[in-house]
Amino acid sequence: MNSMKNSRMAQKLDVQRRRQPRFAFFVLFALLALADSRSLLGQTTPVAPVAKQVDHFSMWHGEKFNDPFHWIREKNNPETIKHLEAENAYTEAMTKELQPFADAVYKEMLGHIKQTDVGVPVRDGPYFYYSRTQEGKQYPVRCRKKAGSDSTLDDKAAEEVLLDLNEMAKGLKFLSVGSFNISDDGNLLAYTTDTTGYRQYRLFVKDLRTGALLPDTAERVTSVVWCADNKTIFYTTEDPITKRSNIAWRLVLGNESEPVYWEKDRLYTAHLGRTKDKKMIFLGLRSTDTWENRYLATDQPEGTFQVVLPREKGHKYKADHRHGQFYLRTNKDAKNFRLVTAPVSDPSPRNWKELIPHRENVLLQGIELGQDHLVAFERAAALAHLRVHEFKSGAWHEVEFPESVYDAMPMPTPEFTSPTFRFTYQSMVTPASVFDYDMAKRERILRKQNEVPGYDPAQYVTERQWATARDGVKVPLSIVYKKGLTKDGQAPLFLYAYGSYGAGMPASFNSNRLVLLDRGMTFVIAHIRGGNEMGEAWHDDGMLMKKMNTFNDFIDCAEWLIKNGWTSKERLVIEGGSAGGLLMGAVVNMRPDLFRAVHAAVPFVDVINTMMDASLPLTVGEYLEWGNPNEKKAFDYMLSYSPYDNLARKAYPAMLVTTSLNDSQVMYWEPAKYVAKMRSLKADGNPLLLKCNMGAGHGGAS
Repeated sequence: MNSMKNSRMAQKLDVQRRRQPRFAFFVLFALLALADSRSLLGQTTPVAPVAKQVDHFSMWHGEKFNDPFHWIREKNNPETIKHLEAENAYTEAMTKELQPFADAVYKEMLGHIKQTDVGVPVRDGPYFYYSRTQEGKQYPVRCRKKAGSDSTLDDKAAEEVLLDLNEMAKGLKFLSVGSFNISDDGNLLAYTTDTTGYRQYRLFVKDLRTGALLPDTAERVTSVVWCADNKTIFYTTEDPITKRSNIAWRLVLGNESEPVYWEKDRLYTAHLGRTKDKKMIFLGLRSTDTWENRYLATDQPEGTFQVVLPREKGHKYKADHRHGQFYLRTNKDAKNFRLVTAPVSDPSPRNWKELIPHRENVLLQGIELGQDHLVAFERAAALAHLRVHEFKSGAWHEVEFPESVYDAMPMPTPEFTSPTFRFTYQSMVTPASVFDYDMAKRERILRKQNEVPGYDPAQYVTERQWATARDGVKVPLSIVYKKGLTKDGQAPLFLYAYGSYGAGMPASFNSNRLVLLDRGMTFVIAHIRGGNEMGEAWHDDGMLMKKMNTFNDFIDCAEWLIKNGWTSKERLVIEGGSAGGLLMGAVVNMRPDLFRAVHAAVPFVDVINTMMDASLPLTVGEYLEWGNPNEKKAFDYMLSYSPYDNLARKAYPAMLVTTSLNDSQVMYWEPAKYVAKMRSLKADGNPLLLKCNMGAGHGGAS
């Protein structure tokens, strides 16, 4: 039951999964902006806040730069809080007349959600674990039941509540559970919680036999694993200033924690995981372009982590373990990764045996090892693929999927000896469905499909199109719309993209979108360069000194959609969050005429000021994604697209910018400064709104 939720990539993607409140608000904003921007204003136009300007000079590469809104960074300054509250009040006043419509749309969204529900139980040892939700309550309850004598779930067995997040959240503005790990004997639960939204997690250990919390705890915990002795925990912690996960600790319950590894290279982060066979703990040390793994047998908790392969610039590899062999997913001589095996006694390349060769057009994203089978998770042409290997026969086969545009992802299958593996399948018209796949019989067993009240999938269509970018590259588009759409350029269209960190965007289902589709709006995901939808090279072509490809791709996709009759400039609304918010800021500066309304969620828009400040969370580790601005060439390139630095006196589309006061990934002041500066320059009458959640973090409200 190991959790890697707090890994850096998971943090970046978390905003994509937990942005429904912001999405709902932008739905209202977009629909009204499409109708008439003036309808946001009412009869009496409220006065927009005007942020004061105070000179603040920095000298970089021999040139003086002034940031007159720098003072907004002072979180403890009463004037800063007053300014943010004034922005919230302005947004509320500007949207006051929308409230009846807002209530109706919100009710419509809730009508498509089954609020009282139970997740599919997961077998781990003598128990089945699951979560359930209850109508009217905001958080899930995490539970377990004992397995029956036939190893199936005994519905009559007593339910054991492990964590009731509704009870835990009482009196709190925010609550998020990170790691959730059960000891091998099933008696102890190690979990972490964040109560501010700043993604600073505290470790707790709960005795499930008594319900009591043990005195053992730790702050700023990023990952947790148990050893086989049921009393030793290894965990990693982050630096309190930079939030870089950099120290690994050993905790024997009832004793003081002791550090066992300290990653001193500021480009690397440290995280722990445990293998499915429960034989090994891996300490993963990663930078953007170089990975290293260290291992420790779980039955040797007092031992020392050993290096699998020493770090080598540009070599990315991830280790797993089965029957005394390492399984190494490596990019050595393999851009899109290949899989090799090597003995634990000597895993050097001279002992490698190739199991999955490199393929130019197929990205090997990961594997899951079982006793008798291996499952490979792959991606090709912006689609997920699952392939199964039987160790005994050496045979391979692929899991078949029914639709041409879809997403499939592995889910936890903790039992090493399980004859099945679990995955979730969905498309933009098919709600998320949980399957167990019998690897010997080659059969899919549907365990659950999310129930969506009032939804008829036959009324909607999803398809894949390919837009041609200015350099001739084909960019995949995932599209969903309601049947009957006429492609005459008159339909409104919602275009979403991310395009960074090699994080591909799934063509997934979201019931909130139905309020758009039912009103005739098309929803499109542009799989632009910077993600990994088309392999590792797709990421490379949208990072560092090629970052402009990301922005050009998005603009070219928008123009392709217009040219091919899907929409028009006057009916096109766009959205992106976090690094996707950078995308929004960049394309709005480049082509403000192309979009009617824009939502920039927790946007990374103040690129130069942030990347020149090495004390901020994540900054130094990001040099390998964006460039090191201390180098003049990289500085100039980043300056050329930084949204904050390229704002100018011109007309901009209607814009909604959302942020949170406790954001640890993109500090609140970036969007706040961005709005303040744009408001001082914009030469149009379109709405510009800032909405700041004063009690949440990067992912919004919990």
